Amino acid sequence: MMIYKFRIVLDTLEDVFRDIEIEEEATLEDFHNAITQAFGFDGTEMASFYISDNEWNQGEEIVLFDMSEGQNSVRMMNETTLDTVVSQDQTKLIYVYDFFSMWTFYVELADMVEPEDGRDYPNLMYSHGQLPDSPPDKNFEAEQDDELSNDYGEEDVDFENLDDIDFDQHWN
Repeated sequence: MMIYKFRIVLDTLEDVFRDIEIEEEATLEDFHNAITQAFGFDGTEMASFYISDNEWNQGEEIVLFDMSEGQNSVRMMNETTLDTVVSQDQTKLIYVYDFFSMWTFYVELADMVEPEDGRDYPNLMYSHGQLPDSPPDKNFEAEQDDELSNDYGEEDVDFENLDDIDFDQHWN
């Protein structure tokens, strides 16, 4: 049996990450529980892992709860072990927690090592940065008009606060 060492990085500008080691035969549900505990979530929200390629493109989904009502065959976290989705050649997963808030994490297999005697797994090896109060805004890299730039010249627009944007109310 090998121990997988993962770095789980929050999709944000600040460095917020956790390093977790876990047995290769652990299920993705076990890994989900370790991640939610490491970041201080209560673990009760919906979550999914996605197989990812080297460019972080989202691939096959592996779900915590089957919401398809038998419509589709879905892979379940509690039936999928880590060693079936990650390897030396396939090291990246995307983890999304809470589909309303869309906390998004980049998960990368950093190392495979022998287990240490007397150590319990999963093990939180290292913790860096605090989780922000709310998930980072997603930048979908859509071409945006310069008029939508904020005061700092950044092109991130908060669409929940459209009152701040100057536009003609009679556009139609």
